[in-house]
Amino acid sequence: MEYCNSLTKFSRFKTRVVKIGNLKIGGDNPIAVQSMTITDTMDTIATVEESIRMIDAGCELVRITAPSKREAENLKNIKDELLKRGYSTPIVADIHFTPNAAEVAARIVEKVRINPGNYADKKKFEEIEYTDKTYNEELLRIKEKFTPLVKICKEHGTAMRIGTNHGSLSDRILSRYGDTPTGMVESAMEFLRICREEDYHEIILSMKASNTRVMVQAYRLLVVKMIKEGMNYPLHLGVTEAGEGEDGRIKSAVGIGTLLADGLGDTIRVSLTEAPEFELPVAKNLLSHFEKIERHDSIKKITDNPLHSFDYQKRKTNTVLNIGGKNPPIIKADFCLKKKITPASFFALGYNYSVPLDKWNISDMAADYVFVGDHDLDFEVPGTLRLIYNYQKWNKHKKGYPCLTTKQYLSEQDQSDKMNVIYACFSDLSEELKNKLKLDKTAVLLIDTHNKNGIAEQRRFFIELINSGIKTPVIIRRAYENLSEQKLQLSASIDIGSLLLDGLGDGAFIYAPDCGSDQMINSLGFGILQATRTRISKTEYISCPSCGRTLFDLQETTAKIRKVTDHLKGVKIGIMGCIVNGPGEMADADYGYVGTGPGKITLYKEKTVVKKNIDEEEAVDALIDLIKEHDDWVDKN
Repeated sequence: MEYCNSLTKFSRFKTRVVKIGNLKIGGDNPIAVQSMTITDTMDTIATVEESIRMIDAGCELVRITAPSKREAENLKNIKDELLKRGYSTPIVADIHFTPNAAEVAARIVEKVRINPGNYADKKKFEEIEYTDKTYNEELLRIKEKFTPLVKICKEHGTAMRIGTNHGSLSDRILSRYGDTPTGMVESAMEFLRICREEDYHEIILSMKASNTRVMVQAYRLLVVKMIKEGMNYPLHLGVTEAGEGEDGRIKSAVGIGTLLADGLGDTIRVSLTEAPEFELPVAKNLLSHFEKIERHDSIKKITDNPLHSFDYQKRKTNTVLNIGGKNPPIIKADFCLKKKITPASFFALGYNYSVPLDKWNISDMAADYVFVGDHDLDFEVPGTLRLIYNYQKWNKHKKGYPCLTTKQYLSEQDQSDKMNVIYACFSDLSEELKNKLKLDKTAVLLIDTHNKNGIAEQRRFFIELINSGIKTPVIIRRAYENLSEQKLQLSASIDIGSLLLDGLGDGAFIYAPDCGSDQMINSLGFGILQATRTRISKTEYISCPSCGRTLFDLQETTAKIRKVTDHLKGVKIGIMGCIVNGPGEMADADYGYVGTGPGKITLYKEKTVVKKNIDEEEAVDALIDLIKEHDDWVDKN
């Protein structure tokens, strides 16, 4: 089940070229970036001016919601006004629930996006027993509803995105395939087969989810399915409802970056709960991470691939202290370059010392290990924090744990009887090293790479360990220098997150001098673990990016909810601007806050409505009460 050209030699998966107005997507064309307006589609001037801000920020494809025929018809006024102002950027009409709006829009704009989960179905969360006969009858019903749009698109040269969303799969798909990546793929394939019967091929596909694991697995399965059926349609990549700020950027980089690293993707949209023009620089920085990657140093080919690329399974490892085994991945911080280390140095790593109480307070995002290099510490550190020294320094005082080169590990006799950290690149993985690792229950590898395609080389390292029967835990180290905070966030999230999504890695070590504060780097490490769902240390917000359907100020409301709930470790809260994006889109959420009318909010417990049409002024307090009712509330310290 190959889903990309190669796991060791970078090249883009070759797709067919789809024309969207004056823009070409797929083939050898550069990966295009796009975004979506958040204005009311009926407000022509506001939508045009926001579109221009997006285009000036680098947007190559402007998506605008068309929830009814009325908005679809107004797309002509928007398009004409943009042309009058000298902008010919193609427009995409975003359609949910309303085939008649899609049919109008397809005659006006260059592309329509339809969601196969709600184009011909109403979602009721009903489980239905289907026979093959009754299921095929449903497919005939869908064909009857969908074919008119296909014919219009073909006649007018309009492109189409068949955009599956994890949270809005139809009851029919859920009943047969479950809430799975396979169900997501099949949802799109049902509509794609109808297009092919009509000999219509101007199609782009997407498999979006707020859960990065599900999203990546779905895209991979889609490519496998396309290859099997002789298809090569371009891919639109995105993590839906990624959220805002650091969390939204990290989650988007993990999901989109993992697929880009494998050569998949022809256009991307970074979905943030922020003004759309702020999404474009993030998308461009994300793409810049892969500039000239095809020129990377060669990596040893894989003859036996043991990875689980379509279902998450963590690599089995020994337990060394709190690393490996069934432990969540650890975070290792770097203090080796500091001029001096004091108790205050650890505040940035989630440890705060109280002088009156003479004790350390430890946060949920407190680093597990700190590499102090050759430093001497003349004070007691928190009991939960472990120190790692350069081998020669450790060998003098035997405090903490040593970090050794492979040469030191293989030659030095005096080593820790509890844990030895061995720094290694793939080129260091000799037979002698492998043989010693197999027998050593104190070893932890700290793997690094200097390859332009570092993800592939480190993944190849893991494959060699698995195929050699070596269960040594591995901390993933990546080094960066002189990057902006945002560029570091994106690069580290891609490099480390892509491996964690495949079940590889027992810890992360971000070495980033002159890239930002210790606190930011520590927070980034925990953010990557959260985004890959390998270690949960804070509240997760599944927040849509807003659009013309949104019924309240998403940024303001998300900030308000975050302020009172950001201490609820492990709780997932969905914040959706309208019923289109909820409850389905927040399928993963424990609690949902959904706009259902002007100034009105409906609250959900998972997929169940519990309180309808609450006044917006009272809704946040009502959400807190709901969380308390289900015993998920704790008071802030």
